[in-house]
Amino acid sequence: MQIRKKYTGEAEVFTEALNDILFILLMFFLIVSTLANPNVIKLSQPKSQADTKAKQNVVVSIDANKQYYIGTTPVPFDSLSSALQPILAKEKTEIPTVVINADKSVEIEAVVNLMKVAKGLGAKTVLSVEKE
Repeated sequence: MQIRKKYTGEAEVFTEALNDILFILLMFFLIVSTLANPNVIKLSQPKSQADTKAKQNVVVSIDANKQYYIGTTPVPFDSLSSALQPILAKEKTEIPTVVINADKSVEIEAVVNLMKVAKGLGAKTVLSVEKE
């Protein structure tokens, strides 16, 4: 009388066919997902090493009448450089930032002139725009 049964081995599940099917499904979904929206314009997006949010050191605004304001103080364009210089000098950052808020009707030449003044003082500029 034999009490113990013979060792028959462990049950195995063969997954080779399953791997092939999963690979084919993966390839199918990858190909279909690229063709799903043919009206998309492909662009090369710029990359950034650091955070792109600039600390707002100085805010300069230009209204529709081409009046320049540092914060809320009106400043004529001729004395803009001399008014910005002490404000930028007391900033503790390596490169101070001037944020430009311009009215929609302001000509681009006024904005570019302000950017030139800020660059001459060693500051970088950021043009602030509204989201539609």
